Amino acid sequence: MKLRPSYERKCSSEDSNLDSKKTLIMQTSSGHDHQTGNDGSSASLPFPAARPAAEGSCNTGDVAINMHPSNSDNGTRSATKHARPTIRLQSRHGHTHSNSDDAGGQEESNSTDTREHGNSNSELLHVYQWLNKSFPYILIFSAKLIVQHMTGISVGIGLLTTFLYANKCIVNQVFLRDKCSKLQCIWILLFLAGSSVLLYYTFSSQALYYSLIFMNPTLGPLQFWDALWVVGITDFVVKFFFMGLKCLILLVPSFVMSHKCKGYWYMGLEEIAQYSCIVVSTPVWFRYLIDYGDETSGVKRHFGVLLALLYLIVKLCIVFGQWKAFADMVRLFLTQPLRGTAATKRQCSEAGNVCAICHGEFTKPVVFICQHIFCEECISIWLNTEKTCPLCRTVISSPIRKWKDGATSLQVRLF
Repeated sequence: MKLRPSYERKCSSEDSNLDSKKTLIMQTSSGHDHQTGNDGSSASLPFPAARPAAEGSCNTGDVAINMHPSNSDNGTRSATKHARPTIRLQSRHGHTHSNSDDAGGQEESNSTDTREHGNSNSELLHVYQWLNKSFPYILIFSAKLIVQHMTGISVGIGLLTTFLYANKCIVNQVFLRDKCSKLQCIWILLFLAGSSVLLYYTFSSQALYYSLIFMNPTLGPLQFWDALWVVGITDFVVKFFFMGLKCLILLVPSFVMSHKCKGYWYMGLEEIAQYSCIVVSTPVWFRYLIDYGDETSGVKRHFGVLLALLYLIVKLCIVFGQWKAFADMVRLFLTQPLRGTAATKRQCSEAGNVCAICHGEFTKPVVFICQHIFCEECISIWLNTEKTCPLCRTVISSPIRKWKDGATSLQVRLF
């Protein structure tokens, strides 16, 4: 019977004491893998050698056990030539270390976010403290600025309140249709005209009405605030003029012009008013850009001309960019389309001969794809602000066309 090597028998008998052997091996010299006897020969360790895991800067958690035969079995051969495969014991120290690294990175990122958040809060706190300390000075200079421009601020507030009042009244009268008050329409018309005349009479020395006919007001070298003043007043006056035209349309009897036709007139007038406000400010800003006074060097004059040309190019791009929408408006104004067809007497009788909007007998009944019947005037007014059937919400019209209810845009075209 062939006997096993002595080192294998020893390893098999001492498996249960592996931990104690590892402790004993770690106490030996780290620079030698063999023990040297008195006769100078290298003696192999009677059990496997385990290398400490903490040889580097970090602990990987692996325990390496090198298995090699003793010198008595191998003669004078070196132990490195008969090295056995390394057995690695995986422990949980590596996972614990990696988890601790992840936790450390997460804590570092959290601390960084906390520092950044604290820095932003401190900056906001500094701004708040600065505003709190500077508030008395801001209040003083604001009072000076308000008193210095008291006339312009008062005129602006007056024009804005006049516009809001007239616009609300016109929308209400359009909604009432035949029940609208003719007297109130006349009052709104006179109120708008009187406000415009009073404004131009008060500032007659400046000849602000020249800007309506694309002429320069009688102001000296235009400063920025002067140009803004002229453009703002002209914009409101143009709005007042077209609102007055809407009042005149309201005064037209319904048997001369139907409410459906009036809606398209309101839409057309509003589109023209917006284009007029875009164009009417052009001469004022053009003069402001090229006017540097009489004593102006050639460089400044050429620079002003360049800025004026750029302004004209941008203005033309805006005007031609809206040309398609203006063309669609003109087409709708000329055709005045209405979704649906004329309803027959049988269809009206099946519907009870009662309009669901006005609750009266049908007047020029129109039936839609949803088979609901309405008066032509009633559904036209409904479609001024909506695009669906008032009963079943089926889409029966193209996208909503604004301004058919008599409203006027509040947008001020300053440039």
